[in-house]
Amino acid sequence: MGQLSGMTGFARASGEESWGAWAWEAKSVNGRSLDVRVNLPPGFEALEREVKAEAGARFNRGSLQVGLRIDLAAGVGGAVIDEALLGAMIAATRKAAGTDVTAEAVAALMTVKGVVEMGGSSLRDLAQDEAIVALLSAGAKKALDELAKGRLAEGKALAGMLGGHLDEIERLSAEAATHAATQPGLIKARLQKQLDELDADNRVDPERFAAEAALSAAKADVREELDRLAAHVRTGRDLLKAGSPAGRKIDFLAQELNREANTLCSKSISLDLTNAGLGLKGVIDQFKEQAANVE
Repeated sequence: MGQLSGMTGFARASGEESWGAWAWEAKSVNGRSLDVRVNLPPGFEALEREVKAEAGARFNRGSLQVGLRIDLAAGVGGAVIDEALLGAMIAATRKAAGTDVTAEAVAALMTVKGVVEMGGSSLRDLAQDEAIVALLSAGAKKALDELAKGRLAEGKALAGMLGGHLDEIERLSAEAATHAATQPGLIKARLQKQLDELDADNRVDPERFAAEAALSAAKADVREELDRLAAHVRTGRDLLKAGSPAGRKIDFLAQELNREANTLCSKSISLDLTNAGLGLKGVIDQFKEQAANVE
């Protein structure tokens, strides 16, 4: 028996070392496919491929944001100026203005992203240390493992709700079957009333009347829809037992359940059966809403 997994969650893994503190954060929300976005400090770009591979090994669907933050210890690193970039920008400004660049203009240029990095050089130095990279890599795996646990916890709750919806669909289907059994009699009574109003002289052939009543009853027969609803409920329970990845299949199943409920309502000629059909549609909508959260 498998486990159902959701697609939303949050996890954090952190630690402190002599060179500073680090923390991985992993967030996940619903997604039609697996989309992993990684945000890393300067110098650690090589970890992106590894993080995406680890995420792909754990998840099938969901939009993930995984980020690493490093706070260097006091006295480590400092402000690093990209002098080449700053010089090029000063030269371009001087050429455009046709005059010398003031100190105020230089200060403004230093606020441009990439010109000044806090601890950038030291971060890149850390990224060259294989032991530190291995430590951070293990931290990423821990964060993703915790995220997977959180999504499984959500999946457990979803399985309970979806199972309850299937139970309610089964109950309402049985109620609909009881009301459907009265359809032929209601059709005959309605036709007879119309005939009495329109054919006071009894000129309509009784056999023709019986044939019309039988044809109308056949058109209003909902046994096929009820049988398919029962089959879909069994399929739904099997999917819940099998576990993820099952989200797309459960979502498709919700569409098929809704199709049968719509047909049942369109064939109904009694208020009781219509109400049962509308009840089915309401529960199926809830089922479909929760199915969208399943991986």
